[in-house]
Amino acid sequence: MWGRTDLIDESEEMVKHRTESQKAKLDNSEGIKFDEGRNGAVLITSIEVNEEGEKQIGKKQGKYITLTDLTLSPHDEKSFENMARTFIDYLRDMHKEFSLTEESKILIIGLGNATVTPDAIGPKAIEYLQNSSLTNNEKVKVVMYAPGVTGQTGFETSDFVSAISEAFKPDLILVMDALAARNSERLCKTIQITNTGIHPGSGVGNQRKEISKEVYGVPVTAIGVPMVVDGPVLYADAVEQVIHHVAARVEEKGKPSSALSVTPMVSNKTNIDKKVLEPIFGEWVGWSTEEKRQLFEEVFVGKNPSLFVTPKETDLWVEQYAYMLSTGIETWITSK
Repeated sequence: MWGRTDLIDESEEMVKHRTESQKAKLDNSEGIKFDEGRNGAVLITSIEVNEEGEKQIGKKQGKYITLTDLTLSPHDEKSFENMARTFIDYLRDMHKEFSLTEESKILIIGLGNATVTPDAIGPKAIEYLQNSSLTNNEKVKVVMYAPGVTGQTGFETSDFVSAISEAFKPDLILVMDALAARNSERLCKTIQITNTGIHPGSGVGNQRKEISKEVYGVPVTAIGVPMVVDGPVLYADAVEQVIHHVAARVEEKGKPSSALSVTPMVSNKTNIDKKVLEPIFGEWVGWSTEEKRQLFEEVFVGKNPSLFVTPKETDLWVEQYAYMLSTGIETWITSK
């Protein structure tokens, strides 16, 4: 499977619906409700999938919210604060029909391997929560746990969750995990919230047992941040940038403005005609980014099939997101 991703708005069928004509078709679909909005720099995508929609796009029926800020950096406190506020707002929105009382019980699970940095968001967020006001909260009963991964414990993660769930009998299960993306620009810049549960490890081809309402009989909300991207995706993205740059240079060649340039030109235009390069590279330069990614996946099949890439500042991203998710969950629960 090429371009593995845990994000619904990067799934192949959803990507196909990004042209204006396909968006109109999607809007008229009886199986999918699609909406986009913004809060400052944060792009908010809301997708609701029913039984018919599940058949159309192969994603489980339920509600999916993705929050993306492509300008985000681990050092940008102001942007992180805006993302945090947006996260809390949509955490509330996802649970608007769930009323917390003094009898409510919430089980919070941090999935992932704490010893592998890009996979450590879940366990790290649990650490923060265990030192938060939730440990002595009288308004709602909360249990927090990071079960590790099967490679460490020898047990399926879902077995740990099942055992705790049977003993604690929660009214809601919150699961936090690191995800995989198909677009390198989305790395560490997106949060996905969904009420459909989660398959741990599915984005990196190591799918474990499902954690969902169907399995445990109580609502399950999954919260994830994409921390890794498939290797061939980076190759395709790099080639796409080179093609865009060269096409822009060819398009500008001969224009008076090009004579005034004293530094190498880097174009920010999005409507570059890449067909000007077909005589040099062939018709494939006009393929979509998704088609180029698929080409690289096919070319490199069997060579480093498990190659996943993460940003060099992953440790900072993990700290920022672990703290954001933990404080967001704490704020949502204590403000009820």
